Parts: sequence; C-alpha cells; structure tokens
Amino acid sequence: MSLLIDGTWIETEEQIKVYNKFNGEEIGQVSVASREQIRQAVASSQRAMKEQPLSSEERYRILSRTSELIMKNQDELALTIATEAGKPVNEAKIEVGRAARTFQISAEEAKRIAGEMVPLSSADPVAKLAFTLRKPIGVVCAISPFNFPINLVAHKVAPAVAAGNAFVLKPATTTPLIAIRLLKLMQEAGLPEGYGHLVIGSGSTVGEWLLEEQGFSFYSFTGSPRVGKHLKEAIGLRPCALELGSNSATVVHHDADIEYAAERCGRTAFNNAGQVCISVQRIMVHEDVKVRFLTKLVEVTKSLRVGDPSDPATEVGPMISTADAERTMDWIQEAVDHGAKLLCGGTRDGVMIQPAVLADVPTHLKLCVEEAFAPIVVVNTYRTLDEAIAMVNNSKYGLQGGLFTKSLEVMIRCANEIHVGGLMVNQTSAFRSDEMPYGGVKESGIGKEGPRYAIQEMTEVKLIVIHQ
Repeated sequence: MSLLIDGTWIETEEQIKVYNKFNGEEIGQVSVASREQIRQAVASSQRAMKEQPLSSEERYRILSRTSELIMKNQDELALTIATEAGKPVNEAKIEVGRAARTFQISAEEAKRIAGEMVPLSSADPVAKLAFTLRKPIGVVCAISPFNFPINLVAHKVAPAVAAGNAFVLKPATTTPLIAIRLLKLMQEAGLPEGYGHLVIGSGSTVGEWLLEEQGFSFYSFTGSPRVGKHLKEAIGLRPCALELGSNSATVVHHDADIEYAAERCGRTAFNNAGQVCISVQRIMVHEDVKVRFLTKLVEVTKSLRVGDPSDPATEVGPMISTADAERTMDWIQEAVDHGAKLLCGGTRDGVMIQPAVLADVPTHLKLCVEEAFAPIVVVNTYRTLDEAIAMVNNSKYGLQGGLFTKSLEVMIRCANEIHVGGLMVNQTSAFRSDEMPYGGVKESGIGKEGPRYAIQEMTEVKLIVIHQ
C-alpha cells in the first residue's frame, strides 16, 4: 500500500516502478494518486485541523516518538535509501540520524511557539494591551526531492506538525519507498488521521493538481528553479518556501590551512555523487597556493572509493539516472574542449562517474554557471580578495558559500560582501546543521528551512489589542 489518504493506505491501478539505482533492478511499485484522492486528502486535512486541533504537548509527543522510531529502525531505513537513491549506506545512516534529529528539534520547538508583547504609544489616554499570537497557517503541501529522501521530507512535515498544521506530501517518484516508511512510523507514533497524507505521481500531472488545489495554505518545495518559478506563478499570493538549488563556491585564501581546506573540499564535493544543493562545485583558490591545493585535492579525490552504495566501504555511489550521467559527461567534455584541464576522474560506466577535478575552466561554461548536481568540482584562481568575491557573486544562485582563511579582516569582508544565504567560515559550502536557518538568495529560492524558522513560515501572526 503506497498512498495514504485520510488515515488509510490504498492502491490504485496506475503504478510507477522503483529501481535499484546501482544495478537497475526493479525493487517495487507504487500507486499513482488521482485528482479526486488529492481533493480527499485536502478535505480530510482541513477537517482534522478544525475538529481535532493538536495541543503543543500532543505535537511534542508525536514528533519525539517519531524521532525514536526512526533511530530504532536506522539500519533498515538506511538500506532503503542506499537502494532506491543510490546513496552510500554510511551516508544514508547519517541522513537517517539527521532526520531523527530534525523531528526531535521540531518536537522541542512545538513547545516554544509564542507571540510577543507589542508596545503601543498613542495620544489616546485609555490603557491598551497589545500582543501577537502565532496560529497554524493551514494545510501544508510538501514536495520533496530525491537526494535527501528522508531528511528533506522531515524538514517539511515535522515543522508543519509542530506548528499545528496537517500536510499532504508528494515525494520524488524516484525515491518514494523511504517516504512511505516514514509516514508509517509517524502513524505508529500517534499522528491522528487527517494530519498526514502521502500522494505519489509525476510533477506534470499530480504536481500540477497540487498547485491547482485551493485548499492548501502553504507550499514547501525543494527542486529546480524552473519548477520553483512555475509553482510561485501558479499559487499566486499564497505563501511558500522554495529551495531551488545553487552553484556553490568555496574560497581558499593564501593564509588558510591549505591541506585541511583541500581535504574538506575533496570530501564534500562528492558526497552523494555531488547530488547535493550545497555541494562544493566551484573553488576559488589564491594563485600563490594553487599548486599545493590542487596536489592535495587530486590526492583526496583519487582516494575515494566508487561502487555499490550498499557496500559500507563505498564513498561515492551512482547518479540518480542515466540521463543525468550523460549530461554530466557532456558538461565535462564542453569544458575540456574550451581549454579546461581534467586533472582526474571524469570517466563513466553507466550511472557511475569517477569524481572529476577540473582546473582553469572558462567561467561562461555550464560547469561555472549552472548547477551540476554531479561528482564534479571546478578550480579557478584569483589574485585579490576583490576578485574572489566578484567571482563568487558572479552567479544567478546564492544558497551557501565557503571560506578558508585565518584573517579576521578577510572573514568580515566576505561575510558582508559575498551574496549568499549562508557563509561557512573555515568550512566548505556543504556544511549544514539541521538547527540552523537554511535558504538562499537570488534564484536559490525564498524562505527558510530549519525547524524553528520553518515553523515561523508555517504560522500566521495574529495581533490582539485589548482596550480597557
């Protein structure tokens, strides 16, 4: 049973096959939701919120218990992710642990939702008391991607419940099995009927029906800028949080610990085969330390073990599809044809691509302009800090950036002048802790994730003024 509607797991005639991303074997089939089932899910959500509002203590218990159940089933959940998403199983275990933490943080935040006192100054002599309340926004539509198929779901549905909202989740069609398992754990944890629904189907049909459904009060979407822009146009004035990807850059200044910087860049550029929104894609290294940095970066990259994601020794698994692997090779070839130096990797066997390091890539090419979402990192050099900052900012994206330096002056300048949603100092762009506010600027999206910040997005501020 793969669709959850009004507390009941159901099947439909139309099915989507799910494949092992490493060997291509079929591992399951899931049902495709109908338009009427989506309407039922929204109506059920509205009814549940009206007839059975959850207290903060109830929300806390449900989310905290879900966190416990996730950790209890960590190995099983990690293997599901490794199989259907192609993520190395050790990385998958980390993701499962992060999802449990996201639920626990959301549980704690559910007890802290509060408004604030509002001072009023007026010539009116009558005493007044003003304060705000935070109220649930309504039914949340959560649309999640394939690359973090449990933790990015957690970052949408856990804050939704913490805020007192019901939700309808549409996971990626390439990785639906882990979402099904998570919703069953939430039910086991006590999530009432009507507060959680799961629908599956392509973006062009089920996705469009979700956008057309007027019963949603908030949309939380992670995916491509193209789809994100379409979503914003379709939903009109209704609020949303959009995480739309990036082309993340990390700056390595001449005074940095070069070996440490190269090691961190090499490790975080190729997590999940580079299929991470904040993966290190562009590196700007000072020309004085270029040779030292590249020598260590190539050494680290060559040491990474590529293979079966179910093998605990594997560090880099497959890409999500053959089409994405083919596109990646086209982008590498384009760079080489324009004079870039391929220092290691860049070979393909089916959906497997050896992690690639390219240097001196012309900045107008796709690898420097678009989001690669692949096991590729590009290294270019700079002379002055002004030049480095300009290179980072020369992007339509602005999710996160990284900076390695020992200079407080350089840190402060970059913090003020690099235009991104988050700057990680003495760490790469790929750092994320689940408590922190997470979201970008420019075409990287709008709104913030992180339980505390997502709850703010998923609640409405209501002003109360009492006149004596």
